[in-house]
Amino acid sequence: MGETDAAFQIRIDGQGQVGPTGRPLPAFPEPEPLSSHGPARVIAMCNQKGGVGKTTTTINLGAALAEVGRRVLLVDFDPQGALSVGLGVPAHELDVTVYTLLVERGHDIRDVIQHTAVEGLDVVPANIDLSAAEVQLVGEVAREQILARVLRPVMDDYDVVLVDCQPSLGLLTVNALTAAHGVVIPLECEFFAMRGVALLVETIEKITDRLNPRLVIDGILATMYDGRTLHSREVVASVVEHFGDQVFHTVISRTVKFPDATLAAEPITTYESTHKGADAYRQLARELIARGGAA
Repeated sequence: MGETDAAFQIRIDGQGQVGPTGRPLPAFPEPEPLSSHGPARVIAMCNQKGGVGKTTTTINLGAALAEVGRRVLLVDFDPQGALSVGLGVPAHELDVTVYTLLVERGHDIRDVIQHTAVEGLDVVPANIDLSAAEVQLVGEVAREQILARVLRPVMDDYDVVLVDCQPSLGLLTVNALTAAHGVVIPLECEFFAMRGVALLVETIEKITDRLNPRLVIDGILATMYDGRTLHSREVVASVVEHFGDQVFHTVISRTVKFPDATLAAEPITTYESTHKGADAYRQLARELIARGGAA
């Protein structure tokens, strides 16, 4: 069995297909074409644990949404700048990035947006400068709402804005959650990764209560899944037991093709279009739209 085949094992019972989450697998229809664009729905890709697939999911979900005619803006909100690098943007050479938009008045986000090789997919890049933003924003009035202000001029130009958060629950992540309509929580299929989700959900509830009453959890996404291991299967079963329908039916398998695509500076949907990893992100895009998490 190949490296990705195990992640997409589907068994049949009396009710039909059962996916890796142990639930009947719905048929997610192809999204209808849009006759116009905007206003955008902002989704924060958030987990305070690093290495769970936030950036990989932001890039590939964004590309999959662009494939079905959505105009997508990706916001690199991590000082490591992995999202920018993963799309071929030389962020370390740029004088104006998302950091500039946050800390200096008078800049237009349209001047910072970079187009990618994927039609309909744009990015607001970041680099290590962003690491200074939390300190500089502490004294600002309404400091939690600065990203929302930065995005406001282009909200009508896009259908979806995906914000790739840094692995912490600091001021930058609070800004992303305050600007967002929804949150997607990538969760590595590993028991230690589960421990922080309750804390993250608690943080999201506090922000909903105090700063952003419209904020909802769009879904929890199991990533780095390996159906050959009992551990992966047990983690997914446990997540579904605790969070129920908040867990996406789509599961993202562990495969070397994701880092390969990152090295090539393109999404897996173009790097290896027929790969099952690409199909998984296309299914995630359809599921997100079917759930109302995207237009």
